[in-house]
Amino acid sequence: MPKTILISGASSGFGAMTARALADAGHVVYAGMRDTQGHNAKAVADARAYSEEHSVHLRTVELDVSDQESVDEGVRRVSSDAGPIDVVVHNAGHMCIGPTEAFTPEQMAQIYDTNVLSTQRLNRAVLPQMRARHDGLLLWVGSSSTYGGTPPFLGPYFGSKAAEDHVAKCYAVELSRFGIDAVIVVPGSYTTGTNHFAHAMQPEDQETARAYDEEYDGLSEEVTKRLAGIAPRDADPAEVARAVVRAVDTPKGDRPFRITVDPADDGSQVVSEVADRIRTEFYDRIDFRDLLTVRT
Repeated sequence: MPKTILISGASSGFGAMTARALADAGHVVYAGMRDTQGHNAKAVADARAYSEEHSVHLRTVELDVSDQESVDEGVRRVSSDAGPIDVVVHNAGHMCIGPTEAFTPEQMAQIYDTNVLSTQRLNRAVLPQMRARHDGLLLWVGSSSTYGGTPPFLGPYFGSKAAEDHVAKCYAVELSRFGIDAVIVVPGSYTTGTNHFAHAMQPEDQETARAYDEEYDGLSEEVTKRLAGIAPRDADPAEVARAVVRAVDTPKGDRPFRITVDPADDGSQVVSEVADRIRTEFYDRIDFRDLLTVRT
């Protein structure tokens, strides 16, 4: 049965791929993006062209995840146009590259705002209707860095994605009795095929950044190359979108809690399996095991 799906940060990269893959699978998809009449006007036109060419239900909606008013209005428009929202894909994210010390507190706050607080804005806008129906799915696009390898000079990004993961885990159990499901899709470090690294934030404190570059012989500029070096040549970021489609199409109650898509194999899957097992065992000890299963 087709679902109405809202995706944040869907102008490019994983978001755009996921929007198209979900629309191809027969769902009614709203690709959320900011500045639809300016910076992202081409992304809007591309989505419209794809929808018409493939005869699918792919639409765009203004959604600035840093602005609660924009998020509320985006959710209202989707709900008014297509009915209740069945699935929210938390995809909006911002990468950064550089020495952690060289990022100002304001820059770090901006990264956390995009990667963590944006999910809270969107949840608060859409969860009341999901709770009223006792149905829905929150799908979080995380990062293998939370449990896998963490190379240097990506600190603020890694910290924010780890925070998102913990927020997602808490939401999963707190919403389980409302019949609202949760899935965390964990992509590895795809250095090509998306704009994730190309659009990465650079540190504002250039004096401090230069001090690190001198001491580490410009190693911060090598991070992307080193990560690319361990990825298979055929690594396809569209596999992340396909994983999202499979999760959405799996019946409630049968969905895996975490799906790792990491061709570089940085260890995330091994460690996350242990972490999620420990989580289950802890919930057994405090007699909350039922919260780990969504109510159907």
